[in-house]
Amino acid sequence: MEAEIAQLVTTGATTVVGLMATEAWTQARSRLAALFGRSRNAEEVSAELEEIRVEVVRADGDAELVGDQAAELRNRLRRLLREDPRAAEELESLLREFAPRAQQPGTTVHNEISHGTIHGSVIQAGTITNNNQFRPTAKD
Repeated sequence: MEAEIAQLVTTGATTVVGLMATEAWTQARSRLAALFGRSRNAEEVSAELEEIRVEVVRADGDAELVGDQAAELRNRLRRLLREDPRAAEELESLLREFAPRAQQPGTTVHNEISHGTIHGSVIQAGTITNNNQFRPTAKD
């Protein structure tokens, strides 16, 4: 049972950090504040979560900073589940609802080479966007 709780805590923290960097955060924030703040003021807890979200957004891809925020959330979730084991059901419900939206936007790309070796450049991307369009100018 302890391994299941540890996995739930890790998944929960990772999902919450992922949500913080998406538009789904606005939908999830109040429910997560209610979960984290069981015996506290929900507005206060919401403000604390918002501070963590600001750090996640500021991290701008810095895995160490994001990892620090995830660790903070893991510690909070671990304490919460020790104090109130019934909170695990609510956390699981939130994860089922929001985990798909916590994924960073993008596309999974899978390339496979069969029947030989390819020599040359390979570009692998889900989406390539270039808003800088070449526009030739007329010469006088």
